[in-house]
Amino acid sequence: MRALLTDAGRTLVPRDGDQHGPLPPLMLTLTAVTGLVDAVSFLALGNVLVANMTGNVVFLGFALGGDESLSALASVVAMASFLAGALAGGRLGTRFATHRGRLLRSATAVQTLLVAVTVVVAAVADGKVGTGVQYTLIVFLGLAMGLQNATARRLGVPDLTTTVLTLTLTGLAADSPAAGGQAPRPGRRILSVLAMFLGALVGAWLVLNGHLVLALTLTLVLLAAVSLTTHRLSVTDADWHRPRS
Repeated sequence: MRALLTDAGRTLVPRDGDQHGPLPPLMLTLTAVTGLVDAVSFLALGNVLVANMTGNVVFLGFALGGDESLSALASVVAMASFLAGALAGGRLGTRFATHRGRLLRSATAVQTLLVAVTVVVAAVADGKVGTGVQYTLIVFLGLAMGLQNATARRLGVPDLTTTVLTLTLTGLAADSPAAGGQAPRPGRRILSVLAMFLGALVGAWLVLNGHLVLALTLTLVLLAAVSLTTHRLSVTDADWHRPRS
């Protein structure tokens, strides 16, 4: 338990000289964003996920297999948008290959603009989701989450992919002392799970209580906060800016 709490504390408040600098708490914030966004997409946009592509592949199979509660078109649009966002993230990763701070700052700035579009669209529609609003939100949120996933992959902070928790949960069990492992980064892994859970919980509560615009606005605020914080921290040179192999 002491090791878990120590690791969690170091994830939330990294020590001076940590190889990943302030990236872990920033990535945890983006993990919470994922929970918020998937709550919006699944509960308000027709049982589709814009951040979790494993789910979309399965949903597409279900829809084509005859499940009328799912839309094959929505799943395909979400996956196409996600891939386009990931492509853009890959290009940003190449452009800022030597500076992780500038990469995260730029990626989250673009995400902020993409989510801002969804806030405006949802607000103009007064929170009502017709077909046009539905697909506009799927496209722009899918782009944002594909960009985030590609950026997290390039940043390379262990156990903080921000969008996928399957391997994180597997590691918690497979690497635990009960399995004969050393349980590396148990606190960080648990915080990652909690961040997405809390994002999904808050997002679900807001959407189910008719506050779609507020859920998107909260997403926008978190992304803007990460971008501005990273910008401030990237002004001076630091060891964590350099990519890790």
